[in-house]
Amino acid sequence: MTYRAQMGASNPSDVFLPLLLSTFFSTIAGIVALSFFQKVKLKDPVTVAWLGGLSACVISIMVYFSHLTAEAIGTTSLLISGIALFGIIVAFLGLAVYKKVQAYEAFVEGAKDGFHTAVMIIPNLVAILVGVAVFRASGAMDLLLNGVSWILGLCGVGNDIVPALPTAIMKPLSGSGARGMMIDAMKTLGPDSFAGRLSCMFQGAADTTFYIIAVYFGSVGVKKTRHAVTCALIADVAGVIAAIAIAYLFFPPM
Repeated sequence: MTYRAQMGASNPSDVFLPLLLSTFFSTIAGIVALSFFQKVKLKDPVTVAWLGGLSACVISIMVYFSHLTAEAIGTTSLLISGIALFGIIVAFLGLAVYKKVQAYEAFVEGAKDGFHTAVMIIPNLVAILVGVAVFRASGAMDLLLNGVSWILGLCGVGNDIVPALPTAIMKPLSGSGARGMMIDAMKTLGPDSFAGRLSCMFQGAADTTFYIIAVYFGSVGVKKTRHAVTCALIADVAGVIAAIAIAYLFFPPM
């Protein structure tokens, strides 16, 4: 949202609610994938109640917004986004007070630990960054986008999403690379364009899968990640698909 504000977006926070919805679908996909690979049963009444309740809320929100005009969607989304953002901040501070945690001191201690972790994972990060640079410099990114555009054309689908796809493709590999792709899409097409907003949703609704795996597994010396990469990529793909569908609902291209 900060980058959208810097780029002159009329409403920088209008992507916040779509981001939350897209993240919800990717999270559900990750949980289901993990339960499948790890043979974890999701039939527990409490689990079913939580997942069912959250799913019902998300579906209700999407059904509600599907009956609104474009102007009403923007106004309502802005209101809900503002309440949600403020509520999250208040909830964190309130929880810290309830648990009698010194929030500032805890933040500082966490930052100190972060420096130690960063030193341990530098070799893993170097390998990832080199791979990302080779992928971009070799032209593989352009080739992949051209292929996606061709497939969409065969299916009779417009190419509205193609300019935003570099952000989605780069996000699991590099956060800074995906951020650059997002900014480029907003510079080229405008922050309030369909592709500009969709690129922001890709940037916010997904995560740097391989970076995170390198950080967490590398910091404890685990080399065999088992199903972590597979489940994470399934969640990423689900998030991308959900983001595209939700973007068409909230920000239909003109």
